[in-house]
Amino acid sequence: MAKVRDLTKGNIGKKLILFAIPMLLSSLVQQLYNTVDLIYAGNFLGKSASASIGASSLLITCLVGFFGGMSVGSGVVVSQIYGAGEQEKLKKAVHNAVALCLAGGLLFMLLGMGFAPVYLRLVHTPVELQASAVRYLRIYMLSFPALFVYNIGSGVLRALGDSRSPLAAQFAGGLVNVGMDYLFIRVFHDGVCGVAWATLFSQSVAAAITLYNLSRLPDPYRLHGREIRFEASILKEVIRIGVPAGCQSLVITLSNVIAQYFINSFGEDSIAAFTAYFKVELIIYLPIVAFGQAIMAFSGQCKGAEDYRRIRKGTAICLVLSMLVAGLTGAAALRGGAALFRIFNRETSVIETGLGIIRVSFPFYPVYCILQVLGDSLRGCGKVKQPMLIVTMNICVIRTLLLCILVPLTGSLQGVTVTYPITWALTAVCMTGYYVAYHKNAGRSVRLDLKEAEAFIE
Repeated sequence: MAKVRDLTKGNIGKKLILFAIPMLLSSLVQQLYNTVDLIYAGNFLGKSASASIGASSLLITCLVGFFGGMSVGSGVVVSQIYGAGEQEKLKKAVHNAVALCLAGGLLFMLLGMGFAPVYLRLVHTPVELQASAVRYLRIYMLSFPALFVYNIGSGVLRALGDSRSPLAAQFAGGLVNVGMDYLFIRVFHDGVCGVAWATLFSQSVAAAITLYNLSRLPDPYRLHGREIRFEASILKEVIRIGVPAGCQSLVITLSNVIAQYFINSFGEDSIAAFTAYFKVELIIYLPIVAFGQAIMAFSGQCKGAEDYRRIRKGTAICLVLSMLVAGLTGAAALRGGAALFRIFNRETSVIETGLGIIRVSFPFYPVYCILQVLGDSLRGCGKVKQPMLIVTMNICVIRTLLLCILVPLTGSLQGVTVTYPITWALTAVCMTGYYVAYHKNAGRSVRLDLKEAEAFIE
């Protein structure tokens, strides 16, 4: 039986760390899919294959990120219902989540397959890379239903305090991915298409295990195939939270798409370097995301229990831990940057370009922790529109303006790179301001409720 965990009681620091570690490991294994793809492509298929995958990756991230907002919505709704102890409603929420990921996965698969050539032209992908990139994308899109089942199903399990089952599912999928990459690339010689087929097989394994784990939940809210359906009231709440969260993810990805446009104009070395960079940075980024996911589930359960003081304390602990980890991993990655880039591409020009990128961005990841942890804490409380607006203004609008100014002004890739820490800092300041204001009002509401209760008793 899948093990659920009540995060509304007990030692906060211990529970957050124990909850975050499996999510970090799960994220690392999930990234193994594309990382192994790039290792095989960069070392056995050449620079052009690696660049083709890199040029395609942002569309995948864009579509997955938007529907990932529905995962956030489902997770927040489930965690709040669980914290409030409403088991019948919780059962409906679990089945609603599975219906959502199956329907959405099929829809986004079809949209992605049709839009692939248009996207590659829009982001100025070199003509010689477009044909292979389209083939890679269209095969990869077949894995979307399985990918969404895993992501949303895992979000539900984490909202219930179970971060270990998603890790087990992702680990099994990661092992399959390694084997399939070897089979399709080294044995079948299927090139870039083989990389996409490997992802399809591995994601399908992870999705199947996730569905099994949902069917092993405690009886009151266990998944039953016959009961998978949309529940109007719950779906409405998921959409209320999920659409802004999905739009925020889309906005971040859109800003990266715009950045990719400028990156592509500097040629294959720059494309390959940034492709590798987005893998190297995961050493720092994934722990931050894990702490963010932990505080979102924690805040959701505590919001259901109406314990705002515990939310604030947990958020502060999570923020300190994430900043400490980001500082240490960033320093280590800077020191071993050349070796890390060499894993993905052995060409000297690509490695040198990549080192120039990380020298600018890596020292500022502790700042990124602020916007991630505070934003996820707010989302766990059901506040998603305001963080979305903050991110939209800073990460998309201001970053785009900076790109349009700094890239022509500098005439180099550094004009792209420097926009990241600048917009992180601006977003962190705005997110902190809203977080403080929200909890000030929440605390006032709790005090008013207590006064009303005391007056009623008297």
